[in-house]
Amino acid sequence: MTHDYFMSLALKEAKKAEKKGEVPIGCVIVHGGRIIGKGHNLRETKNDPTLHAEIIALKKASKTLGSWRLSGTTVYVTIEPCIMCMGALILARVKRIVFGCYDKKGGACGSLYDISQDKRLNHRIEVVSGVMDKECMNIIQGFFSGLRRKRR
Repeated sequence: MTHDYFMSLALKEAKKAEKKGEVPIGCVIVHGGRIIGKGHNLRETKNDPTLHAEIIALKKASKTLGSWRLSGTTVYVTIEPCIMCMGALILARVKRIVFGCYDKKGGACGSLYDISQDKRLNHRIEVVSGVMDKECMNIIQGFFSGLRRKRR
């Protein structure tokens, strides 16, 4: 299975978030070719600033594996992870992050920061960017464009 396949599943998660009025970000975590966790943003729905797609998917993946150590896993997320999510991904010992579009206002895999390769930390994460970037960017831009139209 390809990066595009798993990213398309992350995009399905993002669409679930969008239907709930959430910023449309989705995440899928894969281990050995099998999905072990998935999630989408629920910050607004649950009134919880920590409920980013990656955090929800990490919790599910940890439960599936019965361990907080997610060595050998690949995280597919529709947008570049933020600082909070990168911290959690580092602590979980994730092997690889594959994301769609960059987040120039909050990204921590190269846009504002690159926590993934910080040698001061005890773990580094391989990063693959730009997978289905147009589709990932379109869903985010469409969401915010719709919000701006509603405000007018």
